[in-house]
Amino acid sequence: MIRTPRCLPVSVVFSGLWTLSGCGLNMGLLSPAGPVAEAQRLHLWIVCALMLLVVIPIFVTIPFLLWRYRYRDGKNHAAYRPDWEASWKWEVVLWAGPLMVTAALSWFLWTYTKALDPYRELSDRPLQVQVVAYDWKWLFLYPDLGVASVDRLVLPAGRAVTLSLTSRTVMQSILIPELAGQIYLMNGMTTQLNLQADQPGAWTGRNTQYNGDGFHRQSFRAEALDAGAFAQWTERAASARPLDAAAISALEEKGTRDDLPDTFSQVPPHLFHDLVGGGVHVHHEGHE
Repeated sequence: MIRTPRCLPVSVVFSGLWTLSGCGLNMGLLSPAGPVAEAQRLHLWIVCALMLLVVIPIFVTIPFLLWRYRYRDGKNHAAYRPDWEASWKWEVVLWAGPLMVTAALSWFLWTYTKALDPYRELSDRPLQVQVVAYDWKWLFLYPDLGVASVDRLVLPAGRAVTLSLTSRTVMQSILIPELAGQIYLMNGMTTQLNLQADQPGAWTGRNTQYNGDGFHRQSFRAEALDAGAFAQWTERAASARPLDAAAISALEEKGTRDDLPDTFSQVPPHLFHDLVGGGVHVHHEGHE
């Protein structure tokens, strides 16, 4: 579970106003579909609310000062005090406000950074999914189920998922804004991202790190299914083409998955670790 601090009242009002505004459109982080993205959105509203404590007084006082100290008809419309030096009351007011806002921002940043650690599992037994980024496609391995999919991340709705990620080429980055934040993938290394979809639905995930000519097409469909539909998808995937050396060789080639099937079966149990360690490698042209 993600434990987030109690939000400021004004942030609740902010979030409520957004909901009442009818923004039911798919707007990424502003339309969260899971606990991680929900906590990220709440953090965003808290930061916006705290910043408004600084911005609103500025926009109110600037017109007032311009009007009060305006020059018209040959004279000022405010008292002229050439001997005025300082006021401790004003000094306290001017410095205390920004200091409190800065302290609050720092506290919330620290708290949410710990709460939203991408390596922190959301439950005791999350579904394990291994993600391999190619040029310019995504391979999703389900080691506990023995199946795999290309450019389609299928998740069981309401169940926590742990993604173990790597890249077979240059550094890349994965982002599904409705479910979780961005995290990088590097060749020969693994990172993790934990997420969960609360309800069935479909969203777009993509690589946000430029990696060549086909970068704009490197996206995938993230889909959450109910328990029955997920079981049916697993059964269909189990009867698909095996993920053999020929299929892996096709994945290694630069290009999109137009000529590849959606799902594979009979996934070698240690394939992901071999890909990370370089044990499975098909020579192809490098990046220019």
